[in-house]
Amino acid sequence: MTNQIDLVKGCCTPKKNELEKNSQNNGKARALPVAIIGAGPVGLAAAAHLTSRGQSFILLEAGKQAGANIKSWGHIRLFSPWRYNIDKAAASLLSANGWVQPQMETLPTGEELVEHYLKPLSSLPEIKPFIHLNTKVLSVGRKDTDKMKTANRDDIPFVIHTEQNGEYKTFESRAVIDAAGTWGNPNPASSSGIWLADERELKEKIFYGIPDVLGSEQQRYRNKCIAVVGGGHSAINALLDLAELKEFYPETEILWIMRRNQVEDAYGGEEKDALEARGRLGSKIHQLVDNGQMEAVTPFRIQLVKESETGIELIGRQNGKQISLDGIDEMIVNTGNRPDFSIISELRTSIDSATESAGSLAPLIDPNIHSCGTVRPHGEKELRQPEKNFYIVGSKSYGRAPTFLMATGYEQVRSVAAYLSGDFAAAEKVELDLPETGVCSVNLKSSIEESASSCCN
Repeated sequence: MTNQIDLVKGCCTPKKNELEKNSQNNGKARALPVAIIGAGPVGLAAAAHLTSRGQSFILLEAGKQAGANIKSWGHIRLFSPWRYNIDKAAASLLSANGWVQPQMETLPTGEELVEHYLKPLSSLPEIKPFIHLNTKVLSVGRKDTDKMKTANRDDIPFVIHTEQNGEYKTFESRAVIDAAGTWGNPNPASSSGIWLADERELKEKIFYGIPDVLGSEQQRYRNKCIAVVGGGHSAINALLDLAELKEFYPETEILWIMRRNQVEDAYGGEEKDALEARGRLGSKIHQLVDNGQMEAVTPFRIQLVKESETGIELIGRQNGKQISLDGIDEMIVNTGNRPDFSIISELRTSIDSATESAGSLAPLIDPNIHSCGTVRPHGEKELRQPEKNFYIVGSKSYGRAPTFLMATGYEQVRSVAAYLSGDFAAAEKVELDLPETGVCSVNLKSSIEESASSCCN
């Protein structure tokens, strides 16, 4: 019996040298920097907030410059003015280095956002030395520890495996802020959300995103039959550009394909929207549909995208009947993006199964519940993951939910940076001032019970 007791003690009680080793690891982890993944607006804002609090960091960016993803849609004008697109801590650092802020009520293009804000911010002496460009993150985990291991897990440093300029390289950190976003990982046109081989084979005729219809891509679309799939602001931007192209090339045909029950649902708040430019998008598209400049096909649920003798054929269901749309030359698909979780598969995470957002965020942003896009303030507490000191922020924290705004991400990283700096009071005091959309669940539902449970009530 004595031997059995000794055996149990030997199994479960850490030895002295193990305790010393764990203590050393803990001290080493605390001395390491915070790793930020993605040098977009939110990732750079995280760097600015950590800098303002005297915290060390490294910033890992897959592209060749900060804001690389935004450059791919640089021709698009944002519907939110500069005042919603500039982080306060970043502005303070920039101003201290002689930066002159733009007119805060004007609307920047993606290109202007990069050139007048992100590029100067990434070039600051407080930030530039710690940015690693051309650095693709392959995976994130705990050093020498897989997801299954629990003992002393919180004290073990993170290790980030990367490919930097074609070579394998690792970085260690005490915390990780994943601001990688969702751009470049689009949803398919299929209403099932499943990528099918036929759609993938048509990749040369399908653009996922917002092409430069009036610029470099003009020849691709003029006098063609184009189907735009999606009912959000990205789809509307593409449709408005195509309508302008049609003025010069009248043989251009435009099909607007949505899953919405009625086309009016896509117009948004129009004149009720607190962001005038966002509301104007809805008003413009409303007018173009009414004038017959484009044909709205809705509700249409695409089951199959395939090549036919006359171009692209869409097979789907409308009002309970299976129909086919054929003779389409080009497709522009704006059905949203989804997060890529492959790099964090060895971390313990809480991801909502429906929205694919950070678990605690889902009840605040689920579009099945919240039609308005107005999000209650949230910060470090709501973004906290089971893996201590790991956070998903920015558009990636929203998963597939389409209502993310940069201002939301800035408040997220302000709160997370405060927490990682030990300022728990500042982390808990979360304030978020976002413009109302002019559309609310209470406007779309009739019963008193449903209205009472609305996020906007």
